[in-house]
Amino acid sequence: MEISFASQLLQYTITGITVGSIYAMVAVGFNIIYNVTEAINFAQGEFVMLGGLVMVFLRVTLNIPVVFSLPMAILVVTVVGILLDRLAIKPIRKPSVLSMIIATIGASFLIRGAAMFIWGKNPFDLPPFSGRNPISLFGAVVQPQGLWVIGFLVIMVIVLTLFFDRTILGKALRACAVNPKASSLVGINVKHMVLISFALSAAIGALGGIVITPISLMEYDRGAMLAVKGFSACALGGIGSFQGAVTGGLLIGLIECLGAGLISSGYKDVFAMLVLLAVLFIKPSGLLGSVEVSKIKKF
Repeated sequence: MEISFASQLLQYTITGITVGSIYAMVAVGFNIIYNVTEAINFAQGEFVMLGGLVMVFLRVTLNIPVVFSLPMAILVVTVVGILLDRLAIKPIRKPSVLSMIIATIGASFLIRGAAMFIWGKNPFDLPPFSGRNPISLFGAVVQPQGLWVIGFLVIMVIVLTLFFDRTILGKALRACAVNPKASSLVGINVKHMVLISFALSAAIGALGGIVITPISLMEYDRGAMLAVKGFSACALGGIGSFQGAVTGGLLIGLIECLGAGLISSGYKDVFAMLVLLAVLFIKPSGLLGSVEVSKIKKF
């Protein structure tokens, strides 16, 4: 009996880490844009949805191998992120946080409507990267695609850490996050950094959508809920904190799956939200967030 319970607990934990890895990717995308603009990009979930659906088109419809279709899908969604900045953010004459948020909300509806027009309302499946034969681990079952999800999160964390710490462009983005006005005075083009932040967050969102589609399918309206979970992960870990986004995403995923498995699946969202509210009540800045966050009012 104890072995059976331990196996179930391990199963819930593995599933929670897998789901939480996707939330973490969405949360990181939120934070990249927030650190430069102070705005919440409500179209972030649509990047995830587009990543999955574009990958389905390339991999299933056109039968392009994964090694080529994956970077192609990320590139397509990255272009959408760039267009979002160029067409919705840059035209605003005196951009404020509120105006940018409203612009991203409008863009979210537009992207969702376009996806429904192109792909319809039916959910789409994507073949797993390495088959569907489950792996047995101490009585728990691990889907090979779940290992890809976790692996890509680890790779993303390593690559972004090196990017922000070792490259000139990454350091420029960090400078804009700390003090955009001072960054502008030393020659950094803040508007250009905003464009890069949208492109980078779109690429990360696309990656999340690609790796999760073989597990949970993808449809045109899936992005909204993923955005809510990703933003919750941001708030839990600390808005603006890269480490907090990853930590918050994994915690949200674990709480959901453990609560659904041990108590009731009907309240899995409630458990996560209760923990989130408790943390924010005790520490409003989140688990790893700072009380002072970078702000940019206008460019």
